[in-house]
Amino acid sequence: MDEGKHILKHMGSKIRNLRMGRGWKLGELSEKSGISMAMLSKIENGRVYPTFPTLLRVLKTLEVDLNAFFEDMSMNTDFPGYIFHKREDYTEITKEDSIGFRYENILTQSLSGISLEVSLLTLSQDAERELLTTDGFEYIFLVKGDINYILDKKIFHLREGDSLYFDGRLPHVPKNNLESEAILLVVYFITEL
Repeated sequence: MDEGKHILKHMGSKIRNLRMGRGWKLGELSEKSGISMAMLSKIENGRVYPTFPTLLRVLKTLEVDLNAFFEDMSMNTDFPGYIFHKREDYTEITKEDSIGFRYENILTQSLSGISLEVSLLTLSQDAERELLTTDGFEYIFLVKGDINYILDKKIFHLREGDSLYFDGRLPHVPKNNLESEAILLVVYFITEL
């Protein structure tokens, strides 16, 4: 994922977290801001950049200062040869229409035409989501637990230490088989056009 896409997803996730922090449903933000639920959903899920007036209306409705909203975002593309993150620095990313899925972004980096995004996904015992598709390829490594990974019309049973690499354009979803959480390392490989 290139820096622009990363910022787009980060902005959307941040708006969603601010809304949820107020205890508002998407419809409430829509009603208060005058922006359609469809547009807000696209913004929160990182599918579209909001126009500047739209962003200002959303932030005003959420009572968030524009400078404060952007203070943790940077277009710095300098790479010193390494990237070190402490566990507490991982960024939580909320994705649409999923229950019990907690994504934590570990790394997003562009490397010679390929973007790499690494996330830690924790699936609660009652996690559920519809099949979805993503751009690029995915590598899944099961760190803890026992899951079924539905990939198109196939079901792969993964136990701790098992892995799966696939084309993200195939509809896919993990299903937790245990009454405890499962932890997956998810690596996205996205080719830049």
